[in-house]
Amino acid sequence: MSKLKIAVQKSGRLHDDSMKILKDVGISIDNGRDQLKASAKNFPLEVFYLRNGDIPQYLRDGIVDAAIIGENVLIEKGQDIPIIEKLGFSSCRLSLAVPKNIQFKSLKDLQYKRIATSYPNTVQAFLNKNQIKANLHIINGSVE
Repeated sequence: MSKLKIAVQKSGRLHDDSMKILKDVGISIDNGRDQLKASAKNFPLEVFYLRNGDIPQYLRDGIVDAAIIGENVLIEKGQDIPIIEKLGFSSCRLSLAVPKNIQFKSLKDLQYKRIATSYPNTVQAFLNKNQIKANLHIINGSVE
């Protein structure tokens, strides 16, 4: 019998809630975060512990069958991947910040400015919706 392969976030806000869902339906998983994958003891299931940003590619490549992933990651990296069910936990908010020494009264003040972001698709959609032209500078990693 082949095993169902599910990807979950290796660490971060989604990890604990994802593992709780599996536990709540009676699936017992050995170990976790310290390895790439773990098998369920009582169900034909393998859980892959991955970086959130890598999960869409694992789905596309057929390495995993399903995933619990943040919608923000799907908007940025997995627009072609269908959402089967929204699980109702973990939310994400993106904020727009400007230096304190900059006069900012409205969104129009962003016109033709450079904006650094890890979420270029989301920011571009927001700018388009508000008819603002700006230059996006894409950054990655821990940028809080």
